[in-house]
Amino acid sequence: MNGQNSKDRFAVARRRMVIEHLKARDITDSDVLRVMGQVRREEFVQDTYLSQAYADGPLPIGIGQTISQPYIVALMTQELRLAPGCRVLEIGTGSGYQTAVLSALARSVYTIERFSQLSEAAQAVLGRLGVDNVHFYIGDGSCGWSGSEVFDRVIITAAVPAIPQPLIEQLVEGGLMVVPIGSGWVQELVVCEKIKGKIIEKPVCDVRFVKIVGKYGFEQ
Repeated sequence: MNGQNSKDRFAVARRRMVIEHLKARDITDSDVLRVMGQVRREEFVQDTYLSQAYADGPLPIGIGQTISQPYIVALMTQELRLAPGCRVLEIGTGSGYQTAVLSALARSVYTIERFSQLSEAAQAVLGRLGVDNVHFYIGDGSCGWSGSEVFDRVIITAAVPAIPQPLIEQLVEGGLMVVPIGSGWVQELVVCEKIKGKIIEKPVCDVRFVKIVGKYGFEQ
């Protein structure tokens, strides 16, 4: 779907998404709303689903994975309380849509994806869009970023049975983590704050995510 007409149509759909699916609910962070109104979700959606690019629901992206619904992307981003100087660790690059939103609000994003096909596709889209503050890694996200890096914020975009210990260790003191926890079809989205080395959890809402597979996640 190319040309000026399709671009205009997507722009209208994007504005409607912000008004009807985000502002009309509990997304109040002005920076999150601004970025959600700028990032072109159609760039991250397969051609088959372009007509649903701004519908408030998840869409398949292949290999049994999905691009999250816009509301959940906005909600998780809002709960991170990002500042321009934040270094963010994202577990589950997926399509790269959440990555793009994070990159517009933080200093840098470090994103891990288990499937090389998805990571490479996300890198291509983000490169085409001129996003240059994202670092990519292909591997087991439940083990965290390789080396001794630490992060101000951590976001996990797949369900975990419990918070992976390596991710707790890579979160700075006073840092925030947003993560869906649970082994069932429905999980609980939780915001975690690291205080004196301990994780303080605050439940947000029920969500549905694919499960993370890895050493500190679920078995294959």
